[in-house]
Amino acid sequence: FRCTFAPGVGLGRHFHPRHFGYALSGGTMRITSDSGTREVNLKTGSYFFIESIACHEAVYVGDTIVSYVMIEPKLP
Repeated sequence: FRCTFAPGVGLGRHFHPRHFGYALSGGTMRITSDSGTREVNLKTGSYFFIESIACHEAVYVGDTIVSYVMIEPKLP
């Protein structure tokens, strides 16, 4: 799926199984979970693979538009 966020826009509490992501246009996301808050800077053209992410919230804190594609395995 494709995620596109304008400044100040984000997603409420959610989780991800194992997934791959690719930044179409980079920016900084603020991620808040039970373990605290951190900022993740996605550079255009960068990619990531994460085994899984527990429940968290995400808000785009940049001043342009950030867009990335995420691929998750189909769950049974």
